[in-house]
Amino acid sequence: MASLDARVAELAAKYLPLAAELLREAVRIPADYVDRPPEQGGDPLCGLSNHERPRLEYLRRRIVEIGAVRRPEDAFFDDFGNLVWWVDDPGDGVPAQQKRVVYIDGHTDTVRALRPQWREKVGGVDAYDGLLDPSKVNREALRKLLGWVPPESEWKHLIFGRGSADQLGGVISAIVATKILLELAPEGALRGVVVRSYGTVAEEDNDGGGPMYLTRHLFPAAPAEQVPDVVIITDGTGCSKNGALGIYRGQRGRMQIEVTVTGRSCHGSMPWEGLNPLEHGGAILKEAAERYDRREGFKDDAFLGHGTRTASWARLDTPSDCAVPDRFVFRFDRRLTIGETPEQAVADVDGLAAVAAARKAGLKVEVAVPTYSDPTWKGFALGNPQVYLGWLTPEEHPAIRAAVATYRGVVSPHVEGKIGQGGVLTREPRVARWVFSTDGVGFPVPREAKIPGAAGKGWVESGKYKHPAMFGFGPGIEQNTHKIGECLDERELQHCAAFLARFPSTFAGQR
Repeated sequence: MASLDARVAELAAKYLPLAAELLREAVRIPADYVDRPPEQGGDPLCGLSNHERPRLEYLRRRIVEIGAVRRPEDAFFDDFGNLVWWVDDPGDGVPAQQKRVVYIDGHTDTVRALRPQWREKVGGVDAYDGLLDPSKVNREALRKLLGWVPPESEWKHLIFGRGSADQLGGVISAIVATKILLELAPEGALRGVVVRSYGTVAEEDNDGGGPMYLTRHLFPAAPAEQVPDVVIITDGTGCSKNGALGIYRGQRGRMQIEVTVTGRSCHGSMPWEGLNPLEHGGAILKEAAERYDRREGFKDDAFLGHGTRTASWARLDTPSDCAVPDRFVFRFDRRLTIGETPEQAVADVDGLAAVAAARKAGLKVEVAVPTYSDPTWKGFALGNPQVYLGWLTPEEHPAIRAAVATYRGVVSPHVEGKIGQGGVLTREPRVARWVFSTDGVGFPVPREAKIPGAAGKGWVESGKYKHPAMFGFGPGIEQNTHKIGECLDERELQHCAAFLARFPSTFAGQR
């Protein structure tokens, strides 16, 4: 199969200009909407969670135009709003229900661009339009803002803009990969496999919402050819210290813990008439931070790292700035490592001494998990508790072994970097894990969940849950995401597309 490795790598290099073109336009699209009044078709939130439609419509159109699907109807939007496209080889002689099913997942929304700050801090670069004037770029500021940038002699390869590294590059890589898969189907690239790609929505606001929709509304009644044997998550797997395009086989879970402190409002000149939720809430925040600093109540895992908790959002309900407020609501972002549970994480906050003190003083303190209820651009409200489960695929799983073999076949021969030399493309495959959260949190389901199509697919069972084998492989340096000056080395698109186009046949060939 070495000849297929060579053909895949050849086409990935050939289509790099196409990949770069697609990514630049996907990043740019919100510029057409964010400054236009709504009555003229504008949308100040274009590109953010639940406001992805213009970008999705562009991507679907281009998928069809460049031949990344066999038929136009093979690229569509599901009821949740995810962009779905799929490819297989109908002439390979393998019955549909016996084919290996590979999912490629990537989210299409971004965080807020903070556009004025790009011009102010970086200069010469726009959050949507990308590099405008290289002579005006504040190079020293860019190096300080980002976790990794290559030497200046290689900056010609950088694509700037919000979403370039997180994670539109992964979606574009998947599009180019399915184009390559179809072109090389006569050479066996799709033999015995179905590749279903998803451009998911609302991930930044509601991690894993797209996959949660699938596990709740598609998988229970889906035939085997629509249920994954393996999921490749194309969120950025680059590390600013150890290299780009790692193979990431796990991540911690995440949850939101909301604390509502309700007091009694009064005039600020006579605070004894009231009960101040801001002051008591501040004491809760202070104690929670101190306990985390001492790692009290947090577990550690040698591979995934320790659990974390940090204050992440707040709202104050007050009549004025000269009054005792009525209510203070704040949230903790809690990352859960192996051995930690959402139930215990909530109990840990509820059990803080400052919470007990506030209640004793007469304030009402509620500690709970909020529900995500915002509708997608399609109007679908998932209504899920904001608990996002971690996952871990064993290193010895066939999917991970196939990923390493794929990397060695189509990436290693074409790059020279070494692990530990920064965010470079490394010759040796690097198997590691994410620090941040991804769509992978949406795939775990209770072990007792009925998914007939998953039978015999090697799903991973862990504690009370099970999930398809998953791993990450995507362009983008993790430490560059959500930052002013976000950028991507376009060469990662080439090698990611090659990997995604070669993995399916490698995995299917393990039978």
